[in-house]
Amino acid sequence: MKILQTLRCDPKEANNLSRQLAIAIENEEWIQLLPKRSTTLMPNATVLPTGPGVIISSGGSYRRPHQCLHPSSNLDLSAIATGEWLQKQGLEPKNCIVLNPLPLHHVSGLMPWWRSRVWGADHYWLMPSLMRDPKALKEFCKSIFHQRVGPFITSLVPTQLQRLIEHPYGLDWLKSFDLIWVGGSKLSNKLASHARREQIRLAPCYGATETAAMITSLAPNSFLAGRNDCGNPLRDVDLRLTQFGSLEIKTARLSSMVWEDGCLKEIQDKNGWWQSGDLAKLTLKNCSYQLEILGRSDTAINSGGETIFPELLESKLLAAAKKAKIPVLYILFLPLEDKEWGERLIALICWESMLTTVEQQQQLEKVKQLIEEWQPAEKPFLWHVCNELEPTESGKFERSKWQNWLKANYFLSK
Repeated sequence: MKILQTLRCDPKEANNLSRQLAIAIENEEWIQLLPKRSTTLMPNATVLPTGPGVIISSGGSYRRPHQCLHPSSNLDLSAIATGEWLQKQGLEPKNCIVLNPLPLHHVSGLMPWWRSRVWGADHYWLMPSLMRDPKALKEFCKSIFHQRVGPFITSLVPTQLQRLIEHPYGLDWLKSFDLIWVGGSKLSNKLASHARREQIRLAPCYGATETAAMITSLAPNSFLAGRNDCGNPLRDVDLRLTQFGSLEIKTARLSSMVWEDGCLKEIQDKNGWWQSGDLAKLTLKNCSYQLEILGRSDTAINSGGETIFPELLESKLLAAAKKAKIPVLYILFLPLEDKEWGERLIALICWESMLTTVEQQQQLEKVKQLIEEWQPAEKPFLWHVCNELEPTESGKFERSKWQNWLKANYFLSK
């Protein structure tokens, strides 16, 4: 009989929850990993494939929310391919010490723990409270660094990297690692340059919940030499582009099914290819593709006859604001239907600190000056301060959530 358990994942209980997950897998059960306060409905156990396996929410924003079903064999294949990539970098997987600051209910947090099991490596969970306190983080990890001998590796999203690199204790902590995978969202050129100056061994990577995490990675030596793409495919991955530039992926570890709208659905075509929600560029060098992510195909808009990619504009403006020392923490561009333009952009902005109304207006005028030379279609026609604005733990914005915020806070007060 197929058994489905649900684990609601509180980061404070990560050690206990991961032990429960390990036991369930050994007992040939399916486990659904959910955030602590999630109200997501479980699929009926009778419709599940033969276990064991994990059901985990997609971390991207492509199409509608869904849960990916991964047999444990998929996760094993992912861990094995990643381990082989590590060996090519001169790191023996079983000797690695894995420090994991990402949540278990995201594939980016699940897989570091799963890899450590497959490799036979040591694994340590890092609580969110530590990641917000670089001094305490460094002190906590000091005993681990002293007691263990071997390569130290971790995985971060760019938001975490940004916060740590700007703090003296955080910077020291980052420099203590042999390898740091960075994924979840685009690594800005400015942040990449800062990391290179400090000789931080970053390995920018790309993956999805549907692919059991990482499918490409850039070697740290290549990153330090100046490359800032997402690296090359792991040995079990094939990549190609559609005629419109969307990235398609083929790998034996694609999610077997997804649970969406109350039923199970397949995501790959008859030839085994899955189309992601990302627009990409593939450059063939030395018989292998280099992957560069250009933006999300599902967030692109048509404004005044121009195709606009909000995520690229957000990154561009945020980098310019940082360079100009304007205290911007987050920027999010959202579309609004417009009779003349088709769609136009509205900007949500969150400041690094509390500002008075006058100070906000002064800083906003500085931000607008940065985009004076942009195309008209690229310029937001309305700006709103949103102090609540922040990405998810995986470093991405839930755009539908903030679209709803915009409707509630702008249209009702218009």
